[in-house]
Amino acid sequence: MDITNAQRAKILVHALPYIQQYTGRIVVVKYGGNAMINENLKDSVMRDIVLLSLIGVKVVLVHGGGPEITEMLSKIGKESVFVDGLRVTDKETVDVVQMVLAGKINKSLVNLIQNKGGSAMGLSGMDGHMIEAKVKDERWGYVGEITSVNVKPILDVIEKGYIPVVSTVGCDREGNVYNINADTAAARIAGELGAEALISMTDISGILRDRNDPATLIPVIRVSEAPALFADGTVSGGMIPKVECCINAINWGVRKVFIIDGRVPHAILIETLTNEGIGTMFVNE
Repeated sequence: MDITNAQRAKILVHALPYIQQYTGRIVVVKYGGNAMINENLKDSVMRDIVLLSLIGVKVVLVHGGGPEITEMLSKIGKESVFVDGLRVTDKETVDVVQMVLAGKINKSLVNLIQNKGGSAMGLSGMDGHMIEAKVKDERWGYVGEITSVNVKPILDVIEKGYIPVVSTVGCDREGNVYNINADTAAARIAGELGAEALISMTDISGILRDRNDPATLIPVIRVSEAPALFADGTVSGGMIPKVECCINAINWGVRKVFIIDGRVPHAILIETLTNEGIGTMFVNE
């Protein structure tokens, strides 16, 4: 669809208050779901991130990569085993996790951002002991529970004018490497950074009163309202840990947390630079 120059100008003017709100502030994007797999959506996300960076937003991209880890394990003849939704991670598996997350995926995302005109630098949770962890539960092996986060490496990269791209592997003081849940890591990093916003990309449109009816999207949830949504089943299944991460991020100091539908092209820009937004926003009181 062609638009006129006047329409382009009107769009930019309408975006101005939101640009002013985010310029100079830190926005953490947790990147996952279909937006990491579909090439057109991947292109959309990278363009959104570069645009936000160019207007002065300090974007931090935090990513996981479960499907690609599963694919690589399959290639080496190793079956993926999950217990209560978490990947059982033995020593061989954690080596693959490190290779795929901190290597292949991380550097591919850095390359994509730079191909769109941005400047990016890849980091892993092991760099500068950014994410320190311990064994979460012996059932899962080298799945880590975060014990501390050092955001200095991220701030140093931002100060140099780069977009930090962070893979969610952690370590301990003994040199063990851990697979870290990306939602948890993004929430903790955003909290430690005092981020203006955390944007969590998922494969749903947000929190729905009726999961079968998109028209029942809840646009804003206050932290105090969350327990009732757990109790009545509005938030259930796999959304429970995601929503818990959103609440934790608010409690750790993030001003706003969004769950958005990463299947929608340019969902990040729609959420940050328009009045209507696209998903569910979590806020304090």
